[in-house]
Amino acid sequence: MSSPKPSTLRVGKRYREKRLDGPYDAIIIGSGIGGLTAAACMSKMGKKVLVLEQHYTAGGFTHSYDRNGYEWDVGVHYIGDMGADHTLGKRLFDHITDSQLKWAPMDANYDRIYIGEKYVDLVAGPEEFRAELVKAFPEEEKAIDTYLGYLRQVSKAMPAVVLSKVLPSLALGPLSMLAKRKAPEFLNKPTREVLEGITSNQELIAVLTGQWGDNGLPPAQSSFIVHSLIARHYLHGGYYPIGGASEMAKTIIPVVQQSGGEVFTYADVTGILIEKGKAVGVRMADGAEIRSPLVISNAGVFNTFNKLLPKDAPEWDYYQDKLKTVKRSMASNCLYIGLEDTAENLGLPKTNYWIYPGTDYEKHVKDFEEDPDNSDISLTYISFPSAKDPSFLERYPGRATIEIVAPGPFSWYEEWADKPWGKRGDDYEAKKEEYAQRLLAKLYEKFPHLEGKVDYYELSTPLSTDYFCRYSEGEIYGLDHTPDRFEQDWLKPKTRIPGLYLTGQDIMTAGVVGAMLGGLLTTVAVSGLKGIPLAKKMFVG
Repeated sequence: MSSPKPSTLRVGKRYREKRLDGPYDAIIIGSGIGGLTAAACMSKMGKKVLVLEQHYTAGGFTHSYDRNGYEWDVGVHYIGDMGADHTLGKRLFDHITDSQLKWAPMDANYDRIYIGEKYVDLVAGPEEFRAELVKAFPEEEKAIDTYLGYLRQVSKAMPAVVLSKVLPSLALGPLSMLAKRKAPEFLNKPTREVLEGITSNQELIAVLTGQWGDNGLPPAQSSFIVHSLIARHYLHGGYYPIGGASEMAKTIIPVVQQSGGEVFTYADVTGILIEKGKAVGVRMADGAEIRSPLVISNAGVFNTFNKLLPKDAPEWDYYQDKLKTVKRSMASNCLYIGLEDTAENLGLPKTNYWIYPGTDYEKHVKDFEEDPDNSDISLTYISFPSAKDPSFLERYPGRATIEIVAPGPFSWYEEWADKPWGKRGDDYEAKKEEYAQRLLAKLYEKFPHLEGKVDYYELSTPLSTDYFCRYSEGEIYGLDHTPDRFEQDWLKPKTRIPGLYLTGQDIMTAGVVGAMLGGLLTTVAVSGLKGIPLAKKMFVG
């Protein structure tokens, strides 16, 4: 294959120093959904916000790209809670897009979990979800009901966890005591430990945790908090943005602009300016210095404190120590596939396929990491974006797309890390091709009629994630969602450095709505008492 051409899908305005129109009330580093949410929320409060994105298009992991006459999302495969206006996620999206972003429902069986050759569907609607599980595991009805009760208990406990991110430290003592009294003892235990306390049926546990790829950790390592949030998030089904993932940034940016703000792309921030112990702006790759009383980093905690914060900044040593308490999340490969026919003609579903070799997820992950050539792929996720988006055919008549996500550590490709994108050489392309064929074989196992109908495919690796999104080890979910991660009280919007705040997925959790919640919390944190009405509107309605 020849070097791929850059995508023509571009959202945002190209940065030039002469295009700046300051002064700005806040500067946000990174245009991922957390940064865009904070920018839009602050704009709604009359603040002029500048968003700086080093990529050629805005949106972070919510952007889309096109190539060879096809379009794919890079991280938005489905979102829950978009079918009713009363949910936090839907209220927040409507707020930051002026209700311009529209959603299409997936099939009722939004996820299909394959354990070997057997599968169980996860079905939209709490009663329907329960009924499908009981049908598959009739002897486990009591365990299934206990599990659903656990999800409800975690949901009730979460407001205190969220509030602890923004309340002043003086208020945290009483709140922490109250939260501990209300929180179930299993709240932040490892997911597998919690579920094995309910049932010994490993197949049921495998089905209940079959979405573990949505947070990047198999159930023995993940916190039950993140498992519960994901499972509850999809109980009413999955949804997809009409027009594709890039519609998110497209509909949010006009709201940022309402108060004079802007979202610039090709805007590479190289450092945070610190004067007299305070953050006062940012330095750009072109040497420009942009001043603002508020600097909000949506670049992730490793980038913020390892790369952007100068070493002579106050609290630099403190944050270096804190970074030792968290780990980067999993890296992945994604195979982007194009077919010259419609999703309807090809029989592509609006259902995601999760394919596992067996029930022992941890063993399969370990085996694949240690001997990838002779072990089955530990997790294969297949998504059908063109089937989910009712507007796809208007933009790409007679075409369809598929995406396959699978594990693949940064170490596989590390020897090519210093080579430029698109020009990493034949050995790199050969390694990619070998894995691409394994993933295509997985597709053909479930959809044999597609063999011979693939028109185009390309594999992205952790090097692509590093190049385009600046996650240096290809991590796609920020920080690992372990129980330890949820005990870190420094993972909150306000840093110890005056004028410097954090936002995005490292504040709460990964996922679009998790990162958006980070953006909302940051807005509340920087706004003080003025942020209370916004918090009340979003959390209470």
